[in-house]
Order: sequence, then C-alpha cells, then structure tokens
Amino acid sequence: MARELNVINNSGSGDACTYMWACAICDETEQCQKDKEGHSRWLVAKRMERIEYKVLIMSNKGGVGKSTCTTNIAVSLALKGWHVGICDMDIHGPNIPKMVGAEGQKLKISTSGGIIPFQAYNLKIASMSFLLQNSDDPIIWRDAYKYEFINQLLGGVDWQDLNFLLIDLPPGTGNESVTTIDLLGQVSGAVIVTTPQEVALLDSRKSVTFCRDSEVPIIGIVENMSGLECPHCHTQIDVFRKGGGEASASDMGVPFLGRIPLDPDVVTQSDAGEPFALFNSDTPTAEAYHQIANQVEGFCKKGASLLKVGKPTAGPLRGISQ
Repeated sequence: MARELNVINNSGSGDACTYMWACAICDETEQCQKDKEGHSRWLVAKRMERIEYKVLIMSNKGGVGKSTCTTNIAVSLALKGWHVGICDMDIHGPNIPKMVGAEGQKLKISTSGGIIPFQAYNLKIASMSFLLQNSDDPIIWRDAYKYEFINQLLGGVDWQDLNFLLIDLPPGTGNESVTTIDLLGQVSGAVIVTTPQEVALLDSRKSVTFCRDSEVPIIGIVENMSGLECPHCHTQIDVFRKGGGEASASDMGVPFLGRIPLDPDVVTQSDAGEPFALFNSDTPTAEAYHQIANQVEGFCKKGASLLKVGKPTAGPLRGISQ
C-alpha cells in the first residue's frame, strides 16, 4: 500500500548509493554514511533520462499568469496524445494544484520507494502544495532547504516515461532557477511569459539574458493578458497595452509565440480547477494556448540533441496520436 509522503532533511557523505528513491524518504537515512549529494544528482539523472523533453516556463516578474500558461500548455499537449507532467517548482507560491482541482491532496510513496505524482486531466503533477497541512501556511526556508526540495521534486518523484515535463519556475532568476537548470543538466527549452506593460517587458528581457547565459535554448516569448474584448460592444480594449511582447522578442532576437487575451473566463475556470484549454477548446483564447503548445512541440522535436525515452536502443515514447 502506498503511504503519505513526509519530508525529512538529511546530510552526510560516504560511498555511492544506487537506491531508486530520495534520501529524504529512505528508511536508512539516519544511519546512512553514503554520498547523499552524489546520490541525489544520480537519481535526478535516472529520472530525467526517461523524459524526452524538459521545458521551463519562466518569467522574471510575478503576476504575469505563468502558472496559468503552464497548466493550459500542458493540457494542450495532453490533448494531442502526449504523456505530460508538470513540476511545480514555485516553492513559495505553488498554484498548479489549485488550477487542476487538486488543492488539499497529498502525495504518497509507492512500495518501491518513489514519490507518486498526483494525476489529473491526464497530467502527472508534483508540487509543494501537496505537502502543506494548510494552504495558508508560508514556506520560510533558506536556500539549503530549497536545494533539497528541488532534488526531491526532480529525483524523488517517480515520473516514469513522459514526452514532456513542464517545469513551472518561480518568478525571477534566483536560486530555484539556477539549481533546477544545474540539476537537469540538459533543458529542451524555455518559454518566457510576459504581459504587455513596459515594466513586465523589461523583466522578460532579463529572462532572455539569463537563459542565454545559462545555455538554455529559448523557445520564445508569450504575451499574456493581451487585450480584452468588451462583453457589451465587443470592442478590443488594450488594458495593459498591446504588442510589447512581440516587440521585445524582436529586439532580443527570439521567437514570439503569440498573444493570449485577457479573458475573465480563464480566471473563473482556473479558480474552479478546470483548465480552460480543455473545457473551452473551441474559443479564441484556448486556440492561443493550442498554438503555443504546437510551437513548443515543434521546437522540442526539432532539437538535434534531445534525449529519447527508455533504453538507448528504444525509440521515443509515443502518445496516442501524432
């Protein structure tokens, strides 16, 4: 029987370990003298080699709708038949579970020792939110604790075979982003989310520079909350201006993936735990998510150095449809 996950902090050094579960959930952790740092990195590598494409969803500024974009891009990819996971790396503001109706759920540990990701809408999801006793509890951690947790999300979770793992990074270019990229080793690409106003565009340019400095391929920039259709006269209202994301992408020499309207129904559906791109698939807003997902898929497939799932002799994992 699976049991609920409890996070345990540990440290130590010693010989190599080949257990396929994280030190924090190992029954031998208190007396173990093996190299825990080496084992954590090895475990992340073992988990990630079964995943074809690792995609970062990031922004340098909070409040731009990054988690909403992550959820709906993931749903769009799943609708195409791909096996998709979401790693909610936003430790202080984990919102992904709320958006898929999984708030208050708890992760469990399998009999083999791996953390079982929560499954909703054909997505595998792991998040700090699943470990909180109360959703209002703040996370007050120094970087060392964050490092251990990031290790557990990437290496301790039994992701198994996936075509896409979308990693929802917290705002900014700080410790969580640096640690995630360092542990992954190879990232398929990054989607940078911004809004049209100038202050957000300045921050998105920093994200582009961060990716280039970190040698992370840039899939492109998404301009979220781009225009609002008046429900009465159907006139387009540019609440936060319009076109800045495309201009920023042009100036920085990166692809522009498209605009997502400021749609009140997206907020309503997200709060209800129902991904908009799934329940309103025929709307212009959902179509924007689908088009961005198509470009993410195309970019990842085009990469010459992307990992294949499973054994070296095996072909890539296929979804239900191509």
